[in-house]
Amino acid sequence: MKLNLKRFSTGGRFVARIVLCLSAIAFVWQGAFFSNSNAMAAPGASLIATADAGDRVKEKVSEDAGRAKNFIQDTKDKVERTAKTNASKVEDATDGNGGFFERKAKRDAARIEKRAEEDAARTEKAVDNTKNAVKSTVDKIKDGFSD
Repeated sequence: MKLNLKRFSTGGRFVARIVLCLSAIAFVWQGAFFSNSNAMAAPGASLIATADAGDRVKEKVSEDAGRAKNFIQDTKDKVERTAKTNASKVEDATDGNGGFFERKAKRDAARIEKRAEEDAARTEKAVDNTKNAVKSTVDKIKDGFSD
């Protein structure tokens, strides 16, 4: 009995097309049933921006930026701690004789710590830039509604 691979691959492509088409139909069909028609039913709703809302947004952005910075610092500390632990494990495995692998592990740990510091500083700067951009956008929106 000889296996015809061409027929097998053609059948596989056919089955893949059927599965793709059926999943596309299912996603389109599901989207029609779960659309939120209530949100579209209020054409008369208007946007009212107040100074209080803008201040709340700016306060929330500052809080979130603080949490993000804490997360960045925690991650940096964990990376540094892991690098030191790994270097210590290599030192223990080599009996602390100062061989090639021990020196390489220490250099790698120092490099990882340095990169963690640089990456954390760069990420914190990006968080600050984003926070400032959001605050200035809120101020511009408030100014636009106050005119």
